[in-house]
Amino acid sequence: MIYEMRTYSIKIGKTQEYIQLFEEKGLPIISKYAKLVGYWYTEIGELNQVIHVWEYESMDTRAEKRKALYSDQEWLENFIPKGLPLLEKQESKILYAANFSPIK
Repeated sequence: MIYEMRTYSIKIGKTQEYIQLFEEKGLPIISKYAKLVGYWYTEIGELNQVIHVWEYESMDTRAEKRKALYSDQEWLENFIPKGLPLLEKQESKILYAANFSPIK
């Protein structure tokens, strides 16, 4: 199992708008392709960020699922045009669980 941690920096004052948009429009679509492990937003430290972690069987599975998502017309028409303008930047990391990790 691998995990992808995605950190999005949101335009100042738009974090709750982005979270609501993602919950209502984005999550139902992306959930067809990936399993959400957790979703957070920041209150201390670097502000205006959302962090989410997704689970995949392998890097190959991730590549297949991401390709399918990027071809999904519902994603392209109902979420991307509304979500992208709210973002400042994005970071993605692939995480591998250590042998003793409670999440594997």
